[in-house]
Amino acid sequence: MKILSSWLREYLPALDVSDRQLADDLTLRGIAVEGFFSLQDAAGASLDNGALFEMDITTNRVDAMNHYGIAREAAAIYNVALQPLDVSLPQAKPAAKPFAVKIEAPDLCGRFTARVVHGIKVGVSSGKLAEYFTALGQKQISSAVDITNFVWLAMGHPTHAFDLDKLEGGIIVRYARKGEKLKLLDGTDRTLEADDLVVADEKKAIALAGVMGGWDTMITLETKNILVEAAWFSPASVRRSSRRHGLHTDASHRFERGADFNAAPVANALVTKLILEACGGSIEGDLIDVVVSEAAAKTANRPAITLSVAEVGRHLGETLDGKGISAEIIEQYLSALGCKLLPAAAGSYSVTLPSWRLDLEREIDLIEEVARVYGYNKFANTLPSFSGEVVELPYAHKESTLRTVLLTLGYSEAISSTFCAEADAELFSRYAAVPMGNPLSEEAGMLRPSLVPGMLGMLAHNLNRDVADLRFFEMGTIFTGSTDSVHEQPSLVIGATGGALASSLYSKDDALFFEIKGAIETLLAKFAHTSLTFDTAILPPWLHPGRAARAVLDGVTTAVFGQLDSIEESRRKLKQPVFIAEINLAHLYTLALRQPIAHELSRFPAVERDFSLVFADAVRWQQISDAVNTLQIATLLSTTPIEIFRDSKGKNVPAGHYSLLLRVVFQSPERTLREEELTVWSQSIVEALTRLGGKLRA
Repeated sequence: MKILSSWLREYLPALDVSDRQLADDLTLRGIAVEGFFSLQDAAGASLDNGALFEMDITTNRVDAMNHYGIAREAAAIYNVALQPLDVSLPQAKPAAKPFAVKIEAPDLCGRFTARVVHGIKVGVSSGKLAEYFTALGQKQISSAVDITNFVWLAMGHPTHAFDLDKLEGGIIVRYARKGEKLKLLDGTDRTLEADDLVVADEKKAIALAGVMGGWDTMITLETKNILVEAAWFSPASVRRSSRRHGLHTDASHRFERGADFNAAPVANALVTKLILEACGGSIEGDLIDVVVSEAAAKTANRPAITLSVAEVGRHLGETLDGKGISAEIIEQYLSALGCKLLPAAAGSYSVTLPSWRLDLEREIDLIEEVARVYGYNKFANTLPSFSGEVVELPYAHKESTLRTVLLTLGYSEAISSTFCAEADAELFSRYAAVPMGNPLSEEAGMLRPSLVPGMLGMLAHNLNRDVADLRFFEMGTIFTGSTDSVHEQPSLVIGATGGALASSLYSKDDALFFEIKGAIETLLAKFAHTSLTFDTAILPPWLHPGRAARAVLDGVTTAVFGQLDSIEESRRKLKQPVFIAEINLAHLYTLALRQPIAHELSRFPAVERDFSLVFADAVRWQQISDAVNTLQIATLLSTTPIEIFRDSKGKNVPAGHYSLLLRVVFQSPERTLREEELTVWSQSIVEALTRLGGKLRA
């Protein structure tokens, strides 16, 4: 944003530093001046104390997004007096009937002020306002409208003026009706949703609250009577409406970040004063000020914070001059910033927070403010004391093993955002997600209860840039619970798409499913366990039915995997099938890692035997493998499926059945195996599989 140094000096008459020094000192205090431009008069000569600052104000410092807020910062830095805003008004004429204001959405509108002004004459802005607007590059519209813009530039609080004669009855702040129409000041027609907040009269909506006023009640050169409005709207409500309708205005920019609850009546008075001076007219009736006590308690009337002088010294350490931060310095800086300090217990203060600093919540925030205003460059360079050693997390070795295995399998590690959208949190987790108090956007409003949304976002990002073959994994923390009680646990997600090849066991369409399954088996094989089975029970709704499964390790569901559901693929506009696996590391980390054991290689030849059998579809590989292993043949080295065949016509293999080519390998570490032994073992295997329902193929 742009700030005029000459405007700042109006609020700081005792300020005697140059504009360049002022810009440097503000920047060192976190109120960054990114650009410095000297202003010139019509003849090209530089103006005294006339500079334009291009500011970069962080989102948590909405109080500094105006001239008075920055002047307050300068007053604290230089210990000079800050001129109070002049909001004195002439005596109002008695009103026959108070103007009616009603808040029907108290959860979204915490305060609404209104004042009636009669007999104004709207014209073209002139004088100081026109001069400042020209220097700032601010568009001029008309005197009354320009004054509302002048006030938010001056003190940061958005206001609005309605043509009183175009209002039908009093003001009602309410939820919009779904499908309700509203023409805004930019000339666009908007269709409202039921959770949009509007300012309305008794017949229609007249403004999208906190975002933009309506066309039907705008100020024109014919306007004679106006209603001056200044309010406080919920940041979440303004952000939601602003994003939905694609409108980012000066008003929404400030309301979204948390406006000053107590600034509404001051801003209303300042607008009224300037309009009376520029446009004439008179005030009718008193200020209407409707306050929602619950909103006031959360903003302007927050509980005081206890600040210990000793804690300030402990955190900030030594200063370059050796004097340290005294109680007097603490009082000076915090009082200048708007805090009220009352002595409490020995060496501490009870600090009442200013209504315009919603970013101050804890004692450490106040300590940071003292350090910031004092100047970080004025503290001695010291390292914090440390005794002890770096302690490795208890599961660090297990995490490293998983990472090594996945990298070896060809997967690349990726990192996604810790936040996700509310809809994703509900879809991808069975547990309650933790909402953010002040989210950056609706797409990042929750702490992630699952790593899947982030993985899908990364896959989509690459697919949209024509990268078709992807193998990713991410290990990170997921969050469940509530704002008061956040539960964290480790999780792992694997994502794959494209580049899969068919084999004798499965088609190309199924290849990725079995690739993911193989990766999971390889990972779980690194941990000591009794049993591992796969089935299709209790699967999440975001997986494709019929193309998904879960891994059950010692009776506990440890992983779910499969193809992303087609509806979700379509919603995310994924160009090709995507396969996802989510692994519960919290359970996995409770198991010990297997210790590798080296065996001497046999010097005797291995013998292979193949068996071709037909099984019903209900018979799973795990049953076949278990049936062979329970024979406890000491020389049995491996049991492997080589080929699976189905006949859609039912001629060679009956319908509902499949043909399996099974290969077993025998090998003894002590001698060469004899043919009669192999015959007995082979017959035992055939009998075991026959009991399972298998039939030898001719």
